[in-house]
Amino acid sequence: MKLYNSMTKRKEELSPIQPGHISIYVCGMTVYDYCHLGHARTMVCFDVMVRYWRARGYTVNYVRNITDIDDKIIQRAHENGESLTALTERFIKALHEDQEALGILPPDAEPKATEHIDHIISLIERLIKKGSAYVGESGDVYFNVPSFPKYGRLAHKDLAGQEMGARVDLVTEKRDPLDFVLWKSAKPGEPSWESPWGPGRPGWHIECSAMSMSCLGETFDIHGGGFDLQFPHHENEIAQSEAATDKTFANVWMHVGFLQINQEKMSKSLNNFFTIRDVLKNTDAETVRYFLLSSQYRSQLNYAPDTLQQAHQGLTRLYQALRGKTLENSAEKSDFRTRFFAAMDDDFNTAEAMSVLYDLSHAVQRGTEQAGLLKELGGILGILQQDPEAFFRGEVSATESDSIENLVREREQARTNKQWARADEIRQQLLSMGIVLEDKPEGTLWRRER
Repeated sequence: MKLYNSMTKRKEELSPIQPGHISIYVCGMTVYDYCHLGHARTMVCFDVMVRYWRARGYTVNYVRNITDIDDKIIQRAHENGESLTALTERFIKALHEDQEALGILPPDAEPKATEHIDHIISLIERLIKKGSAYVGESGDVYFNVPSFPKYGRLAHKDLAGQEMGARVDLVTEKRDPLDFVLWKSAKPGEPSWESPWGPGRPGWHIECSAMSMSCLGETFDIHGGGFDLQFPHHENEIAQSEAATDKTFANVWMHVGFLQINQEKMSKSLNNFFTIRDVLKNTDAETVRYFLLSSQYRSQLNYAPDTLQQAHQGLTRLYQALRGKTLENSAEKSDFRTRFFAAMDDDFNTAEAMSVLYDLSHAVQRGTEQAGLLKELGGILGILQQDPEAFFRGEVSATESDSIENLVREREQARTNKQWARADEIRQQLLSMGIVLEDKPEGTLWRRER
């Protein structure tokens, strides 16, 4: 299996530190607001990776953190007039609800930054002792970027180029414009923890280094996240982690491409985002998941209402192949399985894997007894696991279902009696209710139009 490594900018053979075991850390949510569809793409893509590795027999230790102390969180809690804990607990609960709605498996560990303050302080102490960090006059602690000559490898930038483009910073106690904060001294009214440098709180970057190494060790297989985290967040993680340990931090770096709207990155800072829960008010979760996997994870993906409609149509075609079929048996040896695995082994090419599912669905509709395989392979992507009738009929009450079934039976009887006008009248009546009929040799099936 080959993975694209952002560090080397090429595909590399997967070679876990411990054969048969994969350790992966993914930067998770900063919990001050609801997750948007861009967050969903990152979570769904890594969810599929974990599902696939496990389907291939790997034991996976998947860690995805929660940032529950941060400038944005403090500001939002102040704006809302609520405690930081109340705010973060509310949005952690919302995160888990969104995760469950999209069929995203929970990570094996979900560390919170506030639970790792001791690890963070210990890591900063190591950096100061080695001369890789220093304490400013304000009590803030900074990482000394020039002390780490390899800084810029992940983003493929040189230090001179970064200095020229460095953002104007009002902090004058930094020794170098690129130095970044590891510990922030306490300000009035802000949450704080005791430290050797006085009360304060951790900087964002150091949190992930401490949490990942605490859960997975000083070197692990894969570190992932959204493409926007590549610089400076992941670059800073590498610098502070490797400066402290003198070891490679993560062997492979994987980044999910931007989700765009109108060709712009979807983000809260641009105020052009759609929350997961808002999208799910009008679109079923499986369609959203299908859409997010419709292109390979590193590519950019553009969101628009018609793209969700297209995704639903594609998902419908796959479910049509499963309708009325025996789904228990799954062919062990199949060209479709081989092709699907080959697509996924090529840096998780889910777009190509989807095309294999389409080819397989056509074979199933032609009479090939591989419907079970279609469901199995779809399960690796987290789709096609509903009962087909439940997918087509949607949320229908028992009373409404009985009424529809009665009309379908009446229409079938009218057709048997060659009462074509009455049969057409019933079809139109059902269509006005949003019900579409499909006449099959085995009988008439119905589905809700969406």
